[in-house]
Amino acid sequence: MLIRKAGITDAEGIATVHVDCWRTTYKDIISEEFLRNLSYDQRTKLWTNNISREDSSVFVAEDEKGKIIGFTSGSGVKPREYQEFDGDVTSIYILEKCQGQGIGRELLSRLFEEFRSLGFRSSIVKVLEENNSRRFYEAMGARLVESTMVKIADDQLTLLVYGWEDIRI
Repeated sequence: MLIRKAGITDAEGIATVHVDCWRTTYKDIISEEFLRNLSYDQRTKLWTNNISREDSSVFVAEDEKGKIIGFTSGSGVKPREYQEFDGDVTSIYILEKCQGQGIGRELLSRLFEEFRSLGFRSSIVKVLEENNSRRFYEAMGARLVESTMVKIADDQLTLLVYGWEDIRI
């Protein structure tokens, strides 16, 4: 497995992982219709834009054949949002069949390394309460900062905000 910084040519592979992970991760959380209507093309455009932005850090995990099997992204926290933290882990997804192999830990470590090079010392991540991946963040040392509500499609869901006061994990 290889962890590396994403380039524009990775947008399609990231989009595929993103859509596929949403469909498996959120299948009993978010409406089936919403998940079915997720578009690989729209996500490819989104990731082309995200990778191009100077204020965004995106890393991919590749298998031995060079196929993208996971990714993470992050940036500085948004203005007026959780200002006691520097960074924001905006996404981390690993194909279901590749989970439990330490890929998430490697991706998060690489993103935090990048954050530290930008002068960040702390970070947040937002995760739906019903998403079992929150246990991963807890195992990685994040503490619960806040619980709030978010609307996705027609669903009102509980969003948990976790934080690391020190991203040297």
